[in-house]
Amino acid sequence: MVKATGPATADLLAEQSDEQLMSRYREQARTEDFDELVRRYERELYRYLARYVGDRALADDVFQNTFLQLHLKRGLYEDGRPLRPWLYAIATHQAVDALRKAGRHPTVSLDQRIEGSDSDPGALVDLLTGEEPGPLAEMQSEERRQWVRGAIAKLPEGLRQTLILAYYQDLKYREIAEILRIPVGTVKSRLHAAVAKLAELAHAAGPDDNGSVP
Repeated sequence: MVKATGPATADLLAEQSDEQLMSRYREQARTEDFDELVRRYERELYRYLARYVGDRALADDVFQNTFLQLHLKRGLYEDGRPLRPWLYAIATHQAVDALRKAGRHPTVSLDQRIEGSDSDPGALVDLLTGEEPGPLAEMQSEERRQWVRGAIAKLPEGLRQTLILAYYQDLKYREIAEILRIPVGTVKSRLHAAVAKLAELAHAAGPDDNGSVP
């Protein structure tokens, strides 16, 4: 088989869906298809991992391992299966595994912008503080950052994962359900529980509260 190169090949790859590229990569293991998938997801997925693990170097390692697993597991991919949630599921598993091996917990900061991010990191804090002034709203930005980091990190793993996927990756409920392998109803209840818990903590936060969760 002659290996096509040049702009024409790039145009042809760009016309293919994620699912078409993955199906072909499963069958032919074409480097061009793999590289195109990496290109499409490198910024989005890296931002997710950087938020989740709280360490850029570790996020880079997890990102590399995610695509290594995509290569190794390509034979398991089913035609037509949405690739994005499948890839996020692999990435989430790799992130959790990496943190456990390092003996660490996620240190997510949901009110701090990740370089290159187009999302609004203040949205969740605005939701937590609401219209009525409270202790969290009165904190300085650095105090609030520390509080949010500590509170999010100490949420149960399932609530934390759901929160990050919903508020920062803007994934649909059904995509989150597939990533975490739980029913859509559980996604909704986890998200509600996570926000409710953080709102409760935000309302009760005092000037010496650094994010400890009772």
